[in-house]
Amino acid sequence: MSAPRTTSLDGALAGLVEIGSVAGLAVADVHAEGAALAAAVAESAPHAAADWAAQAAHDRPLRTQDFFDAASRGRRWRAAPTRLLGELVATGSPHAPAYAHALAEVTSAACGLGEPTLRVIGNASVAAAAQLSAVPRAATSPPTAAAPSVAAPTAPALAPGPVPPAEPATPAPPAKTVDELLAELDQLVGLARVKREVHQQAAVLRVDRLRAEHGMTSPTISRHLVFTGNPGTGKTTVARLVCGIYAALGLLSKGHLVEVDRSELVAGYLGQTAVKTSDVVRGALGGVLFIDEAYSLAGDQYGAEAVDTLVKEMEDHRDDVVVIVAGYPAPMVEFVDANPGLASRFRTTVEFDDYTDDELAEIFARLATAAEFEPSPACLTRFREILAATPRGTGFGNGRFARNVLEGAIGRLAWRLRDVDHPSREELRVLLPQDLADDLPDPDQPLRPGGLA
Repeated sequence: MSAPRTTSLDGALAGLVEIGSVAGLAVADVHAEGAALAAAVAESAPHAAADWAAQAAHDRPLRTQDFFDAASRGRRWRAAPTRLLGELVATGSPHAPAYAHALAEVTSAACGLGEPTLRVIGNASVAAAAQLSAVPRAATSPPTAAAPSVAAPTAPALAPGPVPPAEPATPAPPAKTVDELLAELDQLVGLARVKREVHQQAAVLRVDRLRAEHGMTSPTISRHLVFTGNPGTGKTTVARLVCGIYAALGLLSKGHLVEVDRSELVAGYLGQTAVKTSDVVRGALGGVLFIDEAYSLAGDQYGAEAVDTLVKEMEDHRDDVVVIVAGYPAPMVEFVDANPGLASRFRTTVEFDDYTDDELAEIFARLATAAEFEPSPACLTRFREILAATPRGTGFGNGRFARNVLEGAIGRLAWRLRDVDHPSREELRVLLPQDLADDLPDPDQPLRPGGLA
C-alpha cells in the first residue's frame, strides 16, 4: 500500500502564487517566500536540493547553493507565520486563510523532495500548524493542519488538504484590541519580566497618545526596543505581539512584522548594502522590523553601512516604523553602546530569561497540540528526562529545543505506525515515550532510497 501522493512543489507554489495575486501580493515575493519555506522543511532530505531547484525555479535557473540560502531564510517560518501571511493577517485581508492553507500545502509538497526523512515529516507538520494557527481557527476549517498519513513504510504525506479557492474570500476577522493582545501575551509560557515590561510600555504609549489627542505636550518616548536573551526564548513571538499592540494603539498603520538577519541587510559590495537595507526598511513601513542577532552588524564596514542606513531610515520614517534588535545580552549591549545613533534611539531593553524544565514541558505540549498531536503523560515524563540530561550552555535552544524534539517525535510516530493499514484517530494523534527514543530510526536519515512511494 502506498502513501497518498502530495501535490508537487511546483504545483503547490503555483497555487500559492494564484492566491497571493488575488490578495494583491507581488508574484515574485510570494514565490520566493513559498520556495524558502519548502527548502527549510526539506533541508535534511538527501538530494532535496536538486529536486527543489528543478521545481522551484521561477524567473531564473536555481543552483544547489540557492537551496541552502533559501532554507536559511525560511527556517524561521517552520515555527511562525511567513512575512507575507503576517502582513495579510495584520491588515485584515480576507485572503489570509486561503494563503495560510496554500502555505500548508507547500509544506506538504516539500515532503516529496529528495529522499525524505522522518525529520522532514515532523518539520512539515509543525510548519503547517504555524501557518494555519496565524488565522482564526474558524477561518481555517476545513481542512485542518493534520497529522501525517502513516499507511505505508515510506514517507507519509501530510494532509492539510487541497488549497481552498481564493474566491469567495473569507470575511476578515475584526482587528484585535490592545487588551486582547496583552491577554495573548499573558498566556505565553513563562516570561514574567517580559510581560511586565510590555504591559508598562503599552500603558506609557497609550497615555502619550491620549495626551497628544488633547493637545498636551509629552516627552519624546522611543518606541524602538532591544530584546536580549538566549535562542528560543520567545523574542520573535513577543515582537509580533508588540507589533499588534502598537498598531492597535494607532502608532503603526499596518502592524506586520518583518524579521531579518545580517544576510538580508548586507550586500557583497559597499554601496549596495545601503540600497538593500533601505529596501528592507521600506518593506517594514507600517509595522515592526525585527533584526535578529543584530550584533553581527558590528565589526566591519559592510555592517557599519547597514547600521548607518538603518539609523537614517528610522529617522526619516520615525512615525511609521518600529525597530526591534535582538540577540545575546552582552554582545547587544556592546552593539548599541558603540553607535551613538543607536544608543539615542534604543532606550528600552527587554530581558528574556531561559525557560525552566516545567515551562519547556508545557511548550512541548502546546506545540504538539497546535499540530494536532497529544503527548501522553509518559511521553512528557520522557521529555523531562531528556531535558535533565541536556547541557544548558549559551547555545541551548530553549523553545527551539522543544520544537526539534517534537519534529523528531512526529516522524517517529509515522514510522511506528508504518505497518498499520487503518490507524485510529487516537493512534494518529497520541505521542508515546518511544517516539522520543534513541533506538528508533534517526529522524535525519532517509526513509528509503527513492523518496515517496
